[in-house]
Amino acid sequence: MNLAKKNKKLALSATALAIAAAGTFGVVTANAANATGAAAPAAAPASGQNLTTSTHLTVTAATKAAQAALNAAVKENQKVSVAVVDRDGNTIVTLRGDGAGPQSPESAERKAYTAVSWNAPTSELAKRLAQTPNLKDIPGTLFLAGGAPVQAKGAPVAGVGVAGAPSGDLDEKFAQAGVAALGK
Repeated sequence: MNLAKKNKKLALSATALAIAAAGTFGVVTANAANATGAAAPAAAPASGQNLTTSTHLTVTAATKAAQAALNAAVKENQKVSVAVVDRDGNTIVTLRGDGAGPQSPESAERKAYTAVSWNAPTSELAKRLAQTPNLKDIPGTLFLAGGAPVQAKGAPVAGVGVAGAPSGDLDEKFAQAGVAALGK
């Protein structure tokens, strides 16, 4: 067997051994060397026109909004869940109020996602279903009142969703209280 084939076989055996060890010990490290042992070329850095900047709420701000929405609901003896999602629809924080129904956390997240996706309160978006009923088929959305967008300079940066009150109007009122808390 020539030396190159022997080195390649040894490298593959070492990799297999590392994977087996990872199953036992939970750690794998790898380097960017190819089978011949030569280092892979370094990645080129991205810069300038290849990058974008976006604005996101901090965890502290999202928690403040969620707690304000939950507090508004508690003041009216409503058992709700609240969710705050970022501009990309990723959940930042979810609070399930005492006694809130089992479906309410997911519903709150979907309302928040819907509000930030369209930069509009979900009560307004629900009205659009009459003209475009297939909107309801978009995955992850929920076209019921209870979601409110959070804006920075007119652009959506987050959404607050509330679910669990006996009416969407109440849910949305509490979501708006969460958004309002961010302006204080």
